[in-house]
Amino acid sequence: MIFGLFRKKNNNQAIVERQYSVLTAAARMPEFYETMHVPDTVMGRFEMLSLVMILFFRRTRSSGSSGQEIAQEIVDAFFEDIDHSIRELGISDNGVPKRMKKLAGMFYGRLESYSASMDTGDRAALAAALNRNIHPQASDAYDMTALANWMFDAEADLSAQSEDRIATGSATLPQAA
Repeated sequence: MIFGLFRKKNNNQAIVERQYSVLTAAARMPEFYETMHVPDTVMGRFEMLSLVMILFFRRTRSSGSSGQEIAQEIVDAFFEDIDHSIRELGISDNGVPKRMKKLAGMFYGRLESYSASMDTGDRAALAAALNRNIHPQASDAYDMTALANWMFDAEADLSAQSEDRIATGSATLPQAA
């Protein structure tokens, strides 16, 4: 009985799991990898999952406290998923914190960079940021305009969804064209 006092209560677990599943499925849409120049690699998938999380996080910043709480729990689930994936790749327990710190820095750097472009409506700057982050070693620039356009469309679509959809974990993202 006393141990229950110290256990983290997560009344939103079913909502978070449902929403996280929708977001991860959106990040895995084949169009991103087949036509929008995202490499189908571990890092390419990290980039897309980060991008989708950023869109959801941006949508919930203006939500009520329940929407923001769910958003934080989804970001936490995202990092737990990354931690699990790193361990599955065979990274030692000693190396995981260093990798997690680096990946968290990458995520929050992208959040800042993409948000700056999206806040000003600068599609070209967003496409350039996407190219820089998704193809850091490429000598030639990839045309990331389609992905940038999808991000703006997805943000508009998420903004049009009701608070109830956010609070119940029912938000969706549009199909990639």
